[in-house]
Amino acid sequence: MKKRLFGGTLINWYRKLIRHSKYRWVVLLGTLLYFVSPIDIAPDMFPVIGWIDDGLVATIAITEVTQMLMERKRRLQNIEKASATQNASRTAASDPSETVIDVEAAVIS
Repeated sequence: MKKRLFGGTLINWYRKLIRHSKYRWVVLLGTLLYFVSPIDIAPDMFPVIGWIDDGLVATIAITEVTQMLMERKRRLQNIEKASATQNASRTAASDPSETVIDVEAAVIS
């Protein structure tokens, strides 16, 4: 149980840092340096154990970057939909040829 809480805490900490625009590039640069650095939590000279920590860090980094990109894409799509709706309503209101007026005429004799 402690491992899950400790791992969850590290993942949440990393997630908060990478989503903060001020620290995003520093965190990504630090992540890349961790991959190329010979200093690891578990050195790579131990065949399987040494690769696990790199794999976990890579998985977390790729997952967070992907989620941020997907959220940004959704936001941009929502903005485009909203602006298209506003432009359509402005066009309909400002173009009299598009407006249909139903008039009943009465002839008085």
